[in-house]
Amino acid sequence: MANEPLGSAAKPVTSRWPSLFALVALGGLYAALPSSLLLGGPRWLLLAIVSVLAVPLVVTHYKGAHETNQLIGFVLNGVVTTTMIISLALLIRALPLHLEQPRQLLQSAAALWVSNILVFASWYWRLDAGGPHKRARRPDHSKGAFLFPQMTLPPERKHAAGFTEWVPNFVDYLFLAFNTSTAFSPTDVPVLSRWAKVLMMLQSMISLLVIALLAARAVNIL
Repeated sequence: MANEPLGSAAKPVTSRWPSLFALVALGGLYAALPSSLLLGGPRWLLLAIVSVLAVPLVVTHYKGAHETNQLIGFVLNGVVTTTMIISLALLIRALPLHLEQPRQLLQSAAALWVSNILVFASWYWRLDAGGPHKRARRPDHSKGAFLFPQMTLPPERKHAAGFTEWVPNFVDYLFLAFNTSTAFSPTDVPVLSRWAKVLMMLQSMISLLVIALLAARAVNIL
């Protein structure tokens, strides 16, 4: 940490907070689901797990234990991803059984759709180019699983636009995840890595289930 440039050390500090807020929001969305779509236990359980794991996540970041920080982040992402997929499966099961009222189906579908965006934005942000810490240590972002428009600019245009030391932060990956869930494609950000293509296919499939099957069914029976 002491040998890193001040500029590169400061980048991950500001970019990590939105990702942490996204995980807390996921816990809140899970708590808002009907009890029939919860895995078990109190509805605030996921929010409590996120809050507990957020403490060592912040501590390891400020202490410079980046490998431990990355590991805790993977565990946290894995927990919220698992609960989202289980809730989606329970919602699909409840659909033909008419276990939920139409309004609850719409609200549940909306909550799971937003959760899908936040979950995969967190994965893209944590996995791309070695993670946020490794990305911030580089002078600029020129290699990764996604080809952002800023990466394609020639050096003179990068300098004119102020992108000479550009590094993607959480909002860039959130925008990518939002486009994947709405347009079922990355739009202006081509995908280069195989693991990223697999994740984006999974995200699009979940979004398609929520929008085309669950929300449409709920609207039809209103």
